[in-house]
Amino acid sequence: MSTPGTTSSVDMMDPALLSDPFRGYSRLREEAPLARAAFVGGGTPIWLVTRFDDVKTVLSDQRFVNNPANVPGTDAHDLREEIISARGVLPEYAQYILDSVLDADGADHIRLRRLVSRAFTARRVSELRPRVEQITEDLLDRLPGRAEDGVVDLIEGFAYPLPITVICELVGVPVEDRPQWRDWGRALFSTEPGALNEPLRQMVDHIHDLIERRRARPAEDLLTGLIRAHDEDGDRLSDIEMVTMVLTLVLAGHETTAHLIGNGTTALLTHPDQWDALRADPALAPRAVHELMRWCGPVHATRLRYAAEDVEIGGTLVRRGEPVMALLVSANYDPRRFDDPELLDITREPDGRREVHVGFGHGLHYCLGAALARQEGEVAFLALTRRFPGLRLAVPPEDLERQLLPGSWRLSRLPVRLGL
Repeated sequence: MSTPGTTSSVDMMDPALLSDPFRGYSRLREEAPLARAAFVGGGTPIWLVTRFDDVKTVLSDQRFVNNPANVPGTDAHDLREEIISARGVLPEYAQYILDSVLDADGADHIRLRRLVSRAFTARRVSELRPRVEQITEDLLDRLPGRAEDGVVDLIEGFAYPLPITVICELVGVPVEDRPQWRDWGRALFSTEPGALNEPLRQMVDHIHDLIERRRARPAEDLLTGLIRAHDEDGDRLSDIEMVTMVLTLVLAGHETTAHLIGNGTTALLTHPDQWDALRADPALAPRAVHELMRWCGPVHATRLRYAAEDVEIGGTLVRRGEPVMALLVSANYDPRRFDDPELLDITREPDGRREVHVGFGHGLHYCLGAALARQEGEVAFLALTRRFPGLRLAVPPEDLERQLLPGSWRLSRLPVRLGL
């Protein structure tokens, strides 16, 4: 069994790794189950977990925690704070990033998750499908009018508006406020130091205002439920937790799904046999979404976890307090779990109800909105193949603009010709 060293072997900001994380992290996976990496400017090293079985272990083993304050018997270094500080986020806004349901452990995580989980059950999501289909058709009706010289940006015209409309209706964000959330979400991925402070300030102020408006005029939405929980029992939900929950739900509820739609559409268009297969057999949609999440999912790495005690993973000893990041992208391409993992095959899964990939995570922190994201993906891909069977990329695949960020795969634009 090996023990941790202090020399970082992987630079996650390496341009070659950012440009092709699929092959880059696959090579790393075959070299070692765990690897040392520099995440923030050569600062505190982290462990990267690369193989499918080990990734599932880290995501489900309660010996790993999200909040380093929950590591017993040691002052574990909070690398999250190092990352936020490096991005120039002021302390008064950092709490809204560091103290969400995504970072909570144990009883706090269960308490926060239960407050909103009913809105994302399979039954509730199924009830939303007619509305998701209506929003989709309305957006596609407007796409031809957005074209310039026959080209339309599918990210701006479809992939973003669909999930942000759905999640805002679910949470209770008024129509007139939704365009601003698109701008805020985009700003939060800026790497310029200090660039996050103003959008965070605006979001927090906006949510406070929205809470007061909804408190005066309740509705059948998630926000009203959160206000009720807060007002009836402050121990169930604090003021900061309520604001953070709204921020997390709206951002997480549209950003990832938007890029699943963008990435998935690109994959289908560059694999015309898969596009034709889905168009010929709409029943393949659930399986197609699973395969697209595996093959080109937008989230490549999890949030940091910390070992609450010494743990052996993949033959390597991870010491108590050390940060660990599970690589979903290398796990989803692991030949130990998937035959021909580099092959895109929307018939790969036996049926659409099973999920063997880890694109939505695993364990207690499995994506709360996974069922809704899958449904939106199914509706979006089916509608595109039906409404625009001649859809094609307007530029070569290698010329598509991406945001080069570690741990993600995000298109800046997706120029297409509708083939009308």
